[in-house]
Amino acid sequence: MTLTQDTTITPAPPVRQVDRLYHDTQSSTETTEIRTRAREFATKYVAPAAARIAAGDEVDDGFPFDVFGAMANQKIFEIPFPADVHGAGLARPASATAAVVEELAYYSNSVAAIFDVHCILAGNALNQGSPDQRGRWLTPLVRGEIIGAFATSEPGASSDLSPEAVQTVATRTTTGWRLDGRKRWITNSPVADVVVILARTGERLSLFIVPTTTPGVTVGRADRKLGNKGQLTADVILDGVDLPEDALLGTEGGGLKVALSTLTYGRIGIAAAGVGMAQAAFDHMADRLSTREAFGRKLGSMQHWQFLMADHALALESARSLYIKAAIRLDEGNPFPEPEAAMAKLAGTELSVTIARDAVQVFGGLGFTRELGADGTPGPVEAIYRDSKIGEIYEGANEVQKWIIARQLLGRDITG
Repeated sequence: MTLTQDTTITPAPPVRQVDRLYHDTQSSTETTEIRTRAREFATKYVAPAAARIAAGDEVDDGFPFDVFGAMANQKIFEIPFPADVHGAGLARPASATAAVVEELAYYSNSVAAIFDVHCILAGNALNQGSPDQRGRWLTPLVRGEIIGAFATSEPGASSDLSPEAVQTVATRTTTGWRLDGRKRWITNSPVADVVVILARTGERLSLFIVPTTTPGVTVGRADRKLGNKGQLTADVILDGVDLPEDALLGTEGGGLKVALSTLTYGRIGIAAAGVGMAQAAFDHMADRLSTREAFGRKLGSMQHWQFLMADHALALESARSLYIKAAIRLDEGNPFPEPEAAMAKLAGTELSVTIARDAVQVFGGLGFTRELGADGTPGPVEAIYRDSKIGEIYEGANEVQKWIIARQLLGRDITG
């Protein structure tokens, strides 16, 4: 029998070690209940699609509309938002949202990234708009009726979002604004209905709400990437895009502050995604070490692996606690919860790469395998390894996170 993608085998999941090792004394009952709900959702809807998404091709296979639709139908998109825009109206929305990201990333970092950009980036930015803007754009986004994207990066500007670096320009017209420029690596853009775009207005930066059907907006072909195959990214080209006055989100010149606070929130989400991937790889390692034999004994009986797993357990404890703490500070009203947000992003994303690499080593040839030719079984950890690397790069490269931490320590006068 020849196996096709439609008959992909889903391996049995490993035992969840987090339930044995991690004792969450920081999260509220509300957050732990959301985490349970998110885990049930991810197990039912994300896990069966994860291998298909991980092995897909961005250009040919496209966006996982089935999983996106399930998130809308099961009201997952409501979790980050207040009740007046059809959201869940939680007391600690950032904490709950970060927990959701971890549970989604446990099975698919692509799905976690789609949720992150749709809700944490595009949604959070729109949530800071006028009542009319929130009603027109945010409410349908929360319901999953439209797909959102958030565009700051450009061919020559990514981590550096200074007005000098951003080349997308918005100029005033008699009826509103005209945008010209090019954005790059914009998640969800090939399927997005609306993109929140950062552009230069004079010597400062502003944010604009841009429907993708607007004349002059062109979305390029999806990028083919190392991992995160279900997270579609592409260029967004703006060629004389005329917008009405009310397309300006917030105040003229106030875009950078909104963008930076949004990206700070996003870093907490990326930290949680890193922890989710790290936990999945760790669980697969623990299962393999407990069952695989070599030289007449279990792999886990070898001290090298025992000590390595102990180190990883310690790092997982720290990384998870860091992102939870950063999210709690955000919920308490601090829009820039540093240094915890930078520390969490740095710790969670580096850890996912480290544990995924070690998981490949534990599984040997099977760890390096995308699909086993004998029966079509997906490799258990190679997708985690491919997906994990992007976490160290996007939403503020990890080198930038170290600079943020150093600036908190030594001050701007010394670090610049």
